[in-house]
Amino acid sequence: MHRGLTFAVPLRLPIFHSFRGVRISVRKRSLTTATTLAVLLSSAALAAAPASADSTQPLPVRQTGDIVVDSVHQHVFISDPLNGKIVVTDFAGKVVKQLTANLYGVTGLELSADSGTLYAAVQDLDAIAVYDTATYTRVANYSVGDKPLSVALAGGKLWFGYGGAGAGNIGSVDLAAQDHTVTLGQDGDWYSAPLLDAAPGSDTLVAGAVGQSPVELASYDVRSGAATKVASTREAGDNLGDLQVTPDGKDVVVASGAPYYQQVFRTSDLNEDGKYVTDAYPNSVAIAPDGVIAAGIAGSYDPDVYIFKPGAGEPVRTYDFPNTGTSSGSDLLARGGLAWAADGSRLFAVTSNSQGVFSLRVLDAPTKAATTVTVDAPATATRGKKLTVKGKVASKVAVPAGTRLTVTRTDLESPRGKPLAAAVTRADGTFSFTDTPPSGGKVKYTVAYAGDAAHTAGSGSDTVEVSRDKATLTINNNGKVYAYGKDVKFTAHLGKTYSNRTVEIWADPFGPDKPNKRVKTGKVNSDGNLSVTLDLKRDTKVTAKFAGDSRYKPASAASTVGAQVSISTSLSNHYKAKPAWGHTYYFFHKNKNPLVTTKMPWYPDRVQKFEFEVYYQGRWYPGDPAYFKLGSDGVSRVSITGNHSEDVGWRFRVRSSYINSASGDTVNSTTHGAWKYLTFTR
Repeated sequence: MHRGLTFAVPLRLPIFHSFRGVRISVRKRSLTTATTLAVLLSSAALAAAPASADSTQPLPVRQTGDIVVDSVHQHVFISDPLNGKIVVTDFAGKVVKQLTANLYGVTGLELSADSGTLYAAVQDLDAIAVYDTATYTRVANYSVGDKPLSVALAGGKLWFGYGGAGAGNIGSVDLAAQDHTVTLGQDGDWYSAPLLDAAPGSDTLVAGAVGQSPVELASYDVRSGAATKVASTREAGDNLGDLQVTPDGKDVVVASGAPYYQQVFRTSDLNEDGKYVTDAYPNSVAIAPDGVIAAGIAGSYDPDVYIFKPGAGEPVRTYDFPNTGTSSGSDLLARGGLAWAADGSRLFAVTSNSQGVFSLRVLDAPTKAATTVTVDAPATATRGKKLTVKGKVASKVAVPAGTRLTVTRTDLESPRGKPLAAAVTRADGTFSFTDTPPSGGKVKYTVAYAGDAAHTAGSGSDTVEVSRDKATLTINNNGKVYAYGKDVKFTAHLGKTYSNRTVEIWADPFGPDKPNKRVKTGKVNSDGNLSVTLDLKRDTKVTAKFAGDSRYKPASAASTVGAQVSISTSLSNHYKAKPAWGHTYYFFHKNKNPLVTTKMPWYPDRVQKFEFEVYYQGRWYPGDPAYFKLGSDGVSRVSITGNHSEDVGWRFRVRSSYINSASGDTVNSTTHGAWKYLTFTR
């Protein structure tokens, strides 16, 4: 075998050795979804959230002392003892004003019967600050005893609990007197300032010892203008959080850390008169004008607020607050953090999270029992055949039998929904109805309950996968290989469908730098065909897509075709070229090195395979091939060096090729250039 030739690579281009592999086309696809705060419901039983629009707004406070609701001006007042201010919000929870002048230690709040005046107990000021609620103007300061904690209106006077440790007491302000006479020392048996409350227009005042164990509770008759003790007890649990007198003045409801329910005591003798069972640890109570009880707890893993009808043993509704902090438990209800709007249409709740962020939660229609609607449809069904959908309307307050429910079917033929005949509840809240779906694909049945005076609205839905026929879709040219830059016509053919005759054609050239792109969309012609012509410069996957219709499934068909590269090879440094031995031969003097120049389309890290062969006794014998990198212009130059005196009279040939994978990439099909023939003379 001839051994005279060697190869030199100009500019020190590296040699790429061959490797074996398979064609790989890498594609990255991503999907983006929008998140909302709503709860996504799926599967066989979907229950909608209550129709009322509960809302939450942040509060600019570091601590809360009390909350009162001005339903006349539709404002909520929240005291912040630590920051020394009163925050004012609207009924949506949005902050509209902050009262900040000399209010450090402000805690207890009370509104006049007409909501025109706000009274605020300011401990650090030893006074009660008085505000006009229409203008937020501070109109007076009543200097009272040491560190007033709470305020309450009863018997025509403003009562306040005051005093530091070991010096708790009760005092009053005569609002009818011109000088607003302050009377102190009306019951000095309290260890510290007591928490006060009274029913609107009542002559009965109730006081409780905050934080004591056991809690001391006392009731007073204030008709005479003085606080005359009627009864007292130490059976009001441990660690008092809140108390409120019922609108009729008959009972007081107490929220202490223990027991794990809100206790009820008669104001006349402070004997127990019932209870509202919640969970650990009760810390708040608010009573609506109609007597509905909102009982709250400081519970991380249980419902936070329980709504009871007067005297009821079971709540009609509960609220479990979310977790907006970094702890595992939910946000916590603030002590004494509940207050009603006068008409009972809203309940306001102050909460805080593990990072100390406070919020005002506005709970709409809290006296209505929450209603859920579950819908259970079969997972699959046959188009044009009757199916049965079942479900149930559930609430802690039973929905009356015979309640009409609206039913809507949403499908490909009725994407906005089509009303169906109403469903009717049975005595146990269950319902069922039948339907014959005219459309295939995903069919959704939505059942809605409008709600009533005792129930929130609710809705639920479930989906059925209804059968569709299989559509026939093809696209030609699969597996064919074309020359570089060839214009190739691709034709998609769509068989029988119902209403949709539109097809899309997508072209996905190999290589991560080229996206999958839709190149044609339109209705097929009368023969069912849609065509597009592509200029092929890379291997390409061409896909036809049919979106389906109400009676035929979506379909797709793919055709993967190859595209070769263009290769041009030229020789230089020869002294002549002429036909010989059946080919065009390039003749080189023995002192000249042939220069082989190859050009092909550039691609990152692409190399060309360079082969040479020598002719001996009637056949060509190959040498070892080598790989040479292309320059950024797609050109590779290889100089054939060696002792060409030994090569005189021998015949040689060289060829440059692109080998899929071995040439450094997989975006084209293997392509061999033409052989170039050469020989050496003296």
